[in-house]
Amino acid sequence: MSLLRENETLDDLQLKGIFVIQKKNAFRFGIDAVLLANFAKIKKDSTVIDLCSGTGIVPFIISAKTEASDIVGIEIQEDMVDMANRSAAYNKLNDKIKFIHKDIKDIEFIKTMAKANVITVNPPYKLINSGILNPNDKNAIARHEICCNLEDVIIAARILLKDNGRMFMVHRPERLVDILCLMRKHRIEPKTIQMIHPTLKKAPNIVLIEGQRDGGAFLKWREPIYVHKEDGSYTNEIEKIYARV
Repeated sequence: MSLLRENETLDDLQLKGIFVIQKKNAFRFGIDAVLLANFAKIKKDSTVIDLCSGTGIVPFIISAKTEASDIVGIEIQEDMVDMANRSAAYNKLNDKIKFIHKDIKDIEFIKTMAKANVITVNPPYKLINSGILNPNDKNAIARHEICCNLEDVIIAARILLKDNGRMFMVHRPERLVDILCLMRKHRIEPKTIQMIHPTLKKAPNIVLIEGQRDGGAFLKWREPIYVHKEDGSYTNEIEKIYARV
């Protein structure tokens, strides 16, 4: 297949026949992206911008599960943007999804973009000082705040959201205080939080957060999600999210 390059795989999302191109030995999408795409509330004909888009997994799931009219992914790593656009071409979704190679810290460019109803983001989780890093390591860029930090993400979201637009983020629970403080600082009001636990008996290791641009102060907690049963298999809720039941 001409759209597939050396050291790449074509992976079935098992969702409306959509496939995504990924590197065999580089950062590959995980459950975080799937949970985020499922958590985001997207109305018919909404416009969506996905920050730190990687190979585009969140936009592809959103395109399959919602009636969003237009989805744009922004990613700083050029090879990932290339893969994501080839995935869009393979799935014949070029008219609905596109990916652009830009830095979300480029505020002047961000200000030129059309504002969106919804922002989604699965940002790098780890602080830049947490371990020895190679700044050119593509896996490190995906996981650590090398090219952007949490505040950069929230500033970009603030600029890109329409009035009362919604932001949906997946992150780690230990960063929750930072997230809430920065959202309030940039006038994106936290509205909903949902914790994700690996099993019933373990503490949460993922948090999903919804915020509203210039929203009123009112925070709701959704029922937690448990990923695995005691035998290690997925719970029914996760099976539903993956559209297997």
